[in-house]
Amino acid sequence: MNLRASILDYRRSRDRPTRFPGERRTTDGRFSGIDGRLVYVGRDGRLADFSAPLSTLGGLARARFGLRVDGETRWLDAFDASEQRYDEHTALVETTFDDGDVRLHRHDLTVGTGHVTHVDAEGPADALVCYASFVPDGRETQVGQLVHRGRDVVEAYHRTEHDFLAADTGFDRVEGRRPADFDELLAEHAPAVPEVGDDEPYESGQLGGNVLVVVPLVDGEATVASLLTDGEIERETAIDRVTALATEHDADGLASIARDQLAAPTTGHPETVAADLRALRLLTAPGGGRVAGPDFDPNYANSGGYGYTWFRDDAEIARYLLEADDGLDLGLDADHHRSARFYLDTQLEDGSWPHRVWPSDGSLAPGWANAPIEGGGDDYQADQTASVVAFLAAYRRQLADESLATADAPAIDALDDALAAGVASLDDWLGDDGLPVACQNAWEDMTGRFTHTAATYLQAYASVARAPVGDLANRAERRTRDVFDGLDALWSHEREAYGLRLVDGELDARFDSSSFALVEAHRAAADIGVVTDDRLDRLASHTDNTLAGLSRRTDEVYGLVRYEGDDWRAREQDDPKVWTVATAWGAHAAAELAALFDAADRAGGERFLSTSTALLAELTPGGSLCTAGGYLPEQVFDDGTPDSATPLGWPHAIRLAAAAREDVRPVPTAVGEDD
Repeated sequence: MNLRASILDYRRSRDRPTRFPGERRTTDGRFSGIDGRLVYVGRDGRLADFSAPLSTLGGLARARFGLRVDGETRWLDAFDASEQRYDEHTALVETTFDDGDVRLHRHDLTVGTGHVTHVDAEGPADALVCYASFVPDGRETQVGQLVHRGRDVVEAYHRTEHDFLAADTGFDRVEGRRPADFDELLAEHAPAVPEVGDDEPYESGQLGGNVLVVVPLVDGEATVASLLTDGEIERETAIDRVTALATEHDADGLASIARDQLAAPTTGHPETVAADLRALRLLTAPGGGRVAGPDFDPNYANSGGYGYTWFRDDAEIARYLLEADDGLDLGLDADHHRSARFYLDTQLEDGSWPHRVWPSDGSLAPGWANAPIEGGGDDYQADQTASVVAFLAAYRRQLADESLATADAPAIDALDDALAAGVASLDDWLGDDGLPVACQNAWEDMTGRFTHTAATYLQAYASVARAPVGDLANRAERRTRDVFDGLDALWSHEREAYGLRLVDGELDARFDSSSFALVEAHRAAADIGVVTDDRLDRLASHTDNTLAGLSRRTDEVYGLVRYEGDDWRAREQDDPKVWTVATAWGAHAAAELAALFDAADRAGGERFLSTSTALLAELTPGGSLCTAGGYLPEQVFDDGTPDSATPLGWPHAIRLAAAAREDVRPVPTAVGEDD
């Protein structure tokens, strides 16, 4: 999204109570892109690339489509109705548009760094119209444009990136269009497709990535394709590739390719499993790193950005994928290996992992929590390193127990070295009282000594203690007991729950959904025999009270808020918004606690399973926190409006892990019903 588009959205959205102006929302459409390029297909027919963090390629800022009827263009975003769906389990997006006398069936699929749009029109239309805005190297202006007239291909380029546009039936018309000027942007009704005036320099339409093409319909059908390249491919080769994309893929061909991209799940809850696997693959770069979500706020007006790999989110996703694969036999070995190699490649010399990196190559990305690199301070998120250690330890156990070790897997010695260095890094940030020292929290908006950070340490140490890593396992078991004892300082007798954090020795006793991580950590610790009946009672009280304290129900939505007093991205809403990751965390914690009760042969686990089922129902297709496309947005307003990064990878991974459980059967119910 470029500055001009941000300004236009600001004008349209500044008075909307549940929209942040200047953003490019992805809450009502669907994404395609399994192999590195990520393309958004809106229900209004527009396309937009979100590929840059995954591939470094800017691609399309936007593309708008219409049909030519009686010499006039009818833009799809003005049609009376549209319906959109995925083709079964795949990433092939099908959209139907209808304006009464014209009906259009459209198929969109991203293939590698190419994207194909195939249309089939019913009615008097004789051409497809496409207005595309390319931003090679992220540049909107001073972009070169070449029209290869003998090949019916348009090329937009800046310095490194070259992008191409082609159609199977050729172009009736090709026009370079200049970007909107400031007067047009500030006018009451800015033109959607600016034209070059008679009094403007002739090159105005050639020094930008904007192009209008008219593509003849043959028997009502046409196909348009775009291709992004990094400049290393010869021009003629790229032209041949984009031409092949346009000419060799009809609706049936696209469906066949889409089914090859993603295997159909056959176990668990197939619809939910398919949606989660698709969402997580969409967010994954070829090298294994994942963006937290599509970067909907490219100017960072209301957030710190989402198009990066956070090791906390990424490693939790990797661990849940390992868990789900174990339960559902999803065939994800290659994904596990890629994640492990990515973590080995990005580990710092002190054994820690940095705040965030670029998923395309693992290089350090802009961030605000890199104290180990800077040489000191508490601006560091120790839970990120703990999350990676927990995954690597679980992965190491799988290599030993289930013969995952193949030619694609990292060497055992390299894994063991990474675990040893990771544990040493955790030790560096562990206080003498058994709690991690002051650092930033999971939500990145406070510093202190957090219950969540302690929980991730407990999970990491206990996971290493269970791994076949010799003396390191014994050392990790001792640390597990230290952290377990240290948790006492975070207990609030008044609220009968663990608090959010310690600050200068004082307990901030607010409820915090990230503290649900304690339950899974206790279950890991139980395997080495450190969870007593008293500790289990305390954990049950904490989970009960935190679930109740963070629960929020309106006429339109039910779920859990992030923590007490959270006011981030509330816009005009007085109360905290419901978060999908908080809700998923609570649901998973309730199910894990039920399993702990069952293992201890204690009664009472059924009520936690009931709570887990009710929360998961809101996260599954048909639930109040799930979009029509099966996506989980980061947050939801009280009126049911989804907000922020969509889809967000982390809750999708938790939902997938829940689908692998035999004891939880989420079924969506009306929001207003009692649980």
